[in-house]
Amino acid sequence: MRLRLDLSYDGTDFSGWATQPGLRTVQGTLEAALATVLRVPAAPLTVAGRTDAGVHARGQVAHLDVDPDAVVAAAGRSADPPLDALVRRLGGIAPPDLRVRRVVEAPEGFDARFSALWRRYAYRIADAPDVVDPLVRGHVLAWPRRLDVDAMDEASTGLLGLQDFAAFCKQREGATTVRTLLELSWRRTSAGAVEARVVADAFCHHMVRALVGCLVAVGEGRREVTWPAQVLGSRTRDSGVTVVHAHGLTLEEVGYPDDQQLATRASVARARREALHG
Repeated sequence: MRLRLDLSYDGTDFSGWATQPGLRTVQGTLEAALATVLRVPAAPLTVAGRTDAGVHARGQVAHLDVDPDAVVAAAGRSADPPLDALVRRLGGIAPPDLRVRRVVEAPEGFDARFSALWRRYAYRIADAPDVVDPLVRGHVLAWPRRLDVDAMDEASTGLLGLQDFAAFCKQREGATTVRTLLELSWRRTSAGAVEARVVADAFCHHMVRALVGCLVAVGEGRREVTWPAQVLGSRTRDSGVTVVHAHGLTLEEVGYPDDQQLATRASVARARREALHG
């Protein structure tokens, strides 16, 4: 059976999602916990979005293929349904900065990565002394200068749509930098912080943090509102674009189509990715 896991984590002390020898990662930690609870040699996960080191997640999604008998056996004598018992047992052994909030049997055709329609991130910045809160310093970037949110929002419009984001991505051999940026908008929260809402079909390495860094330059008045679109059009990394710190970035949500369209979406997304890489 295929299980869908909805999880959250504080990325501060993780070296990103993906397993790396000798490093503490979200994938490595969670797969070890699952293997222990399910009493299996390994529990390989497929994830919706591989977050970088230091990036947080409130709405991460992963899937796991497992023998149904192992799920039942893991529940033991619990009065809870087996999947609820699995969540509870994971909560008992997972570290406090990683929490599996829900486990359900995935609908037919579900793939955490390829069935996804979009991923939504938020980047949060405290740009004034009276807004900087030490209690949230782990996921809000403290910035020393006031930002013009309206200018940043205006500059963002030139980045939307199907584009080659090579100028904002750390290049990886064989990987495409073409993405569809569905939304990039800025607002001030009720607490006075600056918050970006960033939605795309997928993201390449460092893409959100580079976009934010580029737009912060506009917000400070160091660059014109037309500059980010010019950088995008160059398709080359610009030394003027700062990749902002990871800790201000949080994966908030992953969107999927209706159950009847999951398999089709996964097939289309996988074929497109293979074509772009080929």
